[in-house]
Formats: sequence, C-alpha cells, structure tokens
Amino acid sequence: MHRLVYCAAAFMMLTASTAAKATDDVLRLCLDENLPPLSLHHRGKPGSGFDVLLGKAIADRLGRKLEIQWFESKLDEDSSPALEANALLSDGRCSLLGSYPLTQDGLVAPGVKTAKLPDFDGATRDDRRRRVALDKLMPSRPYLFSSLTVVLGPAAKPRRISDIGDLAGLRLAIESGTLADAILMTFDKGRLIDDITHLIPTRDDLLGALEQGKFEATLLDGRRFDAYRAAHPDSKLVASGYNYPIGANRGYVALSGSAELLAAVNKILADLEGSGELAKLAGTAGLTYLPPREPIILGDAFQKIIRSGAR
Repeated sequence: MHRLVYCAAAFMMLTASTAAKATDDVLRLCLDENLPPLSLHHRGKPGSGFDVLLGKAIADRLGRKLEIQWFESKLDEDSSPALEANALLSDGRCSLLGSYPLTQDGLVAPGVKTAKLPDFDGATRDDRRRRVALDKLMPSRPYLFSSLTVVLGPAAKPRRISDIGDLAGLRLAIESGTLADAILMTFDKGRLIDDITHLIPTRDDLLGALEQGKFEATLLDGRRFDAYRAAHPDSKLVASGYNYPIGANRGYVALSGSAELLAAVNKILADLEGSGELAKLAGTAGLTYLPPREPIILGDAFQKIIRSGAR
C-alpha cells in the first residue's frame, strides 16, 4: 500500500513538473486581431504584422515557442482597453499583451475589482458572461512611438507641412469626436474652424473622400494611414512628413508578478532597438517606424495642449 501511495505521489510530481516545463517553454502573447499593420488575424489564417514579427523575435531569444491569443477590442462607450487588457492577463490568457499605449490613465490601479473579458479566439458562451478578478498592470520599456500625421490628398497643391498652422487654407476633413478633431478645432483659438468638415467615423470613409479629391488634407493616426496604403497600393494619398509632436509610446503590459519576465523582455527590446532590428521589423510589416521618445509614460499632455489652444 505504501509503495502504491509513493508511486502515485511520484507520478503526480512528475506530471506537475512536466506541465510547468511546458508552460515555461511557451511565450503567450495577447494581440488585437484588427490593428494593422501592428497585428492582424483572420480566423483560419496565420497572423501578421509588426507585433507578430516582434513577438517571434523575443520568443526566439527567450528560447520559447510563441503562442498568440487573438482578441477583439470594440470601440464603444462601454469598453475600456485597460480593463480588457487586465482581464485577459488576469485570466491567464497570456503573459504579455502587445502594443499597449503607455499612458498614466492606462496604467493606474483599476477602480473596479472585476471586469469582463473582450471577445477572444476560442471564447465560449460562459467566457463572454463571466467576470475576472483584476490585478495591476506593469509596463515594459516602449518599443515604438505612435502619433498623428498629416495626410495630403491629390487635390492639395504641393506644400511643406511643418506645423498645424501650415494647414490653413486647405479643405480639411476630420472625424468627429476624435483627438485629431480636438487638436484642429482648438488650434490657435479656432483659426482653422472654417476650413474643417466633420465626418462620422462609423459611417463616412475619411481617406476615401480624401482620395476622391473632396478634401485636401486630414490629421489621423499614422498606423491607420500605413494600413490604408497597404490595402490601396495605387493610392495617390501622400504622407506630408509631419507628425504631431505629442503621442503615446507603445509597449507590453504584464501583471504585477511578472517582473522577471519583463526584465528579460526589456533587455531584448533594448538590444533590438540598439541594433536597428526594430526598424527593420517595422519596415517588413509596412509600418512607419518612429522610435520611442520622452515622456515614456504619457500624462495629461494632450489636455494641456487643447486647453492652451493647441499651440
């Protein structure tokens, strides 16, 4: 009897050890399924994008196999990217979540104890109903900078754009309720207001209207313009070369107990940035790469700019 108990205990210890080793051999990464060219995934097809390439590079250097947990982030009044990221990590869906905007608001301790999971690949009906107990998010070092850029349409006469004020006199289109809308509307106490036409984000095709010559310029997320150019290789839209100076760095977030993993990932990111590999990966993915910049964690800079007239 004692021998049987000993054998059973030994088997359980071996099984637990094997399971732990299997977990150690895998780097699980959560990525947004519709954020090209950062990350893109259609069910039944391999994922693509800068974050996929970067995740593979990091996993290789850690000696692990990369597994991606794809999720869908819905932009509506009831969603919170910070709570969704926290829920995915706290539920053990992944150990890192990529391309997270490093802002003070997005890294504060959650004001609620639980949150619902976003829709994710493989989710069951019960997954969509239950709530997950939350932890605290910890950021990695940033690996790229995201900002707004001015895009010019074929109807615009060639001109140099080095400041928002250089848009004066152009027929501008902007999506209502966006940060770009607030910046342009408040610039220099409303100097551009008469040049601006507002479009509805979920209904109107901003870049399509610009392509057709209905407007001459817009201000939007540089990542989004990269995605448009990839989908429309014959597009006549051009990047002005001007990027709004204030934006948010992107990096990974993990849970508060993942200091060892974050330290290892930070070292790899520093090496990749120093060698120029981050820029190369971005080029392969069709992403205009802007290196991280200060401040590492964005505070209320946008609110200050808007209150002072976007100067």
